[in-house]
Amino acid sequence: LNLDLPERKIVLSDEGVVTSVAFRDRFDAHKLVEEFMVMANVCAAETLEQKQRPFLYRVHEEPSQEKLEALRETADSVGLQLAKGQVLKTMHLNKLLNAAAGTEDAEVINMTVLRSMTQAYYGTENMGHFGLNLRRYAHFTSPIRRYADLVVHRALITAHGWGDDGSQPEDTDQMQDTAEWISQTERRSMLAERDTVDRYLAAFLAERVGNEFTGRVSGIAKFGMFVKLDESGADGMIPLSSLGREYWVYNHEAKSLTGDRSGRVISVGMLATVRLAEAAPLTGGLLLELLDVGGKLMPKSDCGKRSKIKHKGRSVVKGRRRRKG
Repeated sequence: LNLDLPERKIVLSDEGVVTSVAFRDRFDAHKLVEEFMVMANVCAAETLEQKQRPFLYRVHEEPSQEKLEALRETADSVGLQLAKGQVLKTMHLNKLLNAAAGTEDAEVINMTVLRSMTQAYYGTENMGHFGLNLRRYAHFTSPIRRYADLVVHRALITAHGWGDDGSQPEDTDQMQDTAEWISQTERRSMLAERDTVDRYLAAFLAERVGNEFTGRVSGIAKFGMFVKLDESGADGMIPLSSLGREYWVYNHEAKSLTGDRSGRVISVGMLATVRLAEAAPLTGGLLLELLDVGGKLMPKSDCGKRSKIKHKGRSVVKGRRRRKG
């Protein structure tokens, strides 16, 4: 997949304080090195298959139909199309990404495609790698040595008779358990990294509470919406109770909110201007106030009024309840 997602770079002082947040440049040299690494990983998998040695595959299965429908809805909302009625292949998603490239919708399409993907894992059976469009794949080389790389290295040592420090019989017996364990620890590591980045960003923005920022709607749920800030890539939440005085109808399939009086529609990918209302470094949470979306100003909310959301025929009250009597 030709995803174009900028990588954030958080710069810390000697005291551990965030001094700046920027996006890393990605040059052709980086892409070339990545291609060589992928080729090396494929060669390792092919060699071990030919030698009939057990090893760990890196598996990435096809996205679910539910996630593809959500992606299709997002694409339709910005005037793009995703192939339907045929077996989805990586080239179909790349066609969508190429159509969005260079437009104001490129970021939301890239993010939605990424979210539609299943999570890759390690396994002893070859299920292919959808994201890389490869029939077989293993982790053999990387900038940071992973345990999966070491498993493949040992298998290659044994397959070629290069020494005594290759795979042991007990390694083969425990291969599936190893695959499940390192898949779990990888997910745990990713969550820890994401939480750490969120906390750093919240600490960095804590001194800018009250400032206005531009961004895009990155997610919508029945309790509110999320906006990704252009400047830092941080995601903040906007509670439904702050979106004026009307009812908002939540469309799960289209991931949108529609005002029942104004008819206004808020959907993923729309440009937005927000004010930072709160930043919590301990939790990494950001609370935002929506000022305008899609080029239209939002009415000021009244804390005394209650905002409701209609979801599948039910209304859920959001906001502050008044005490009786």
